[in-house]
Amino acid sequence: MAADPPAALHLLREGALTVHGRLADASNAALYCSVTLDGRTAQAVYKPVAGERPLWDFPDGTLAGREVAAYELAAATGWALIPPTVLRDGPHGPGMVQLWVEPDPEAAPLLALQDPQGPEEGWLPIVHAEVGGGRTALLVHPDDPRLRRLAVLDAVLNNADRKGGHLIPAADGRIYGIDHGVTFNTEGKLRTLLWGWAGQPLPDEALEVLAGLAGQLDGALGERLAPHLTAAELATARARVDGLRRSGRHPVPSEDWPSIPWPPV
Repeated sequence: MAADPPAALHLLREGALTVHGRLADASNAALYCSVTLDGRTAQAVYKPVAGERPLWDFPDGTLAGREVAAYELAAATGWALIPPTVLRDGPHGPGMVQLWVEPDPEAAPLLALQDPQGPEEGWLPIVHAEVGGGRTALLVHPDDPRLRRLAVLDAVLNNADRKGGHLIPAADGRIYGIDHGVTFNTEGKLRTLLWGWAGQPLPDEALEVLAGLAGQLDGALGERLAPHLTAAELATARARVDGLRRSGRHPVPSEDWPSIPWPPV
């Protein structure tokens, strides 16, 4: 259903939500569910606000709303980078409900360890990693335009947690990003594995999308984000879009904030 966002959003908002279990690796409560409406059923992830762990740098009870805001902004790019996501009531109170996207087991890997002297053709470097025995390897990701779009999106969202496990290659050929609760902070917190294009010029399509976002953030998109973000967070998102357009380049890692999430996968 990810290919039909209006139908997916209607199902997620109005369908009966049934919890089947908890995703054990999630740091906050993340529940695997089915949602059913008018004979149609889909799988979803439900993250109740009551299950959010307090964080020192994000206000309590705001992560679900940030996930919805991230979806709304991603949808406005036209790139379909985040599965349909809504904020609604559920069995454990209000929370984020997102369409479940099953990873394609036949998809090519999105991360690899290669010779520390440099990446193989078609791959881009992220960071040197210790692999034991005093040896190092180069952690790399593919030079893939789908990942590049996610790198641009993360720069706008100020995503503080783009782990490898938050990248889902799907059978429809898309790569979806998930887990966007720690986004839209007013301080620079970009922490990602998608550094392969750091400092490089932004593609023309990215500049066109950023120009569109600039206008939409001052209009209908900004109105959709406002219930989930503070005025300062919304203003800073606009400023990040403007900054990317002025520089015309992918951001580079900050010296004041860890650039790689932990654990990275």
